Amino acid sequence: MDKDLLEILACPKCKGELRLSADETELRCAACRLIYRIEDGIPILLVDEAEPYE
Repeated sequence: MDKDLLEILACPKCKGELRLSADETELRCAACRLIYRIEDGIPILLVDEAEPYE
């Protein structure tokens, strides 16, 4: 994923910072504790599609 794009992306729910996972397949919001998946290099930033993590 492009690092410049990652810097401007924000969580659609809380507008917080998103962090790229080590395997670069998902973005995580620490504030909301949600995971947004990345498909073919495109982040799916839909709250309804996000999954919670612990």
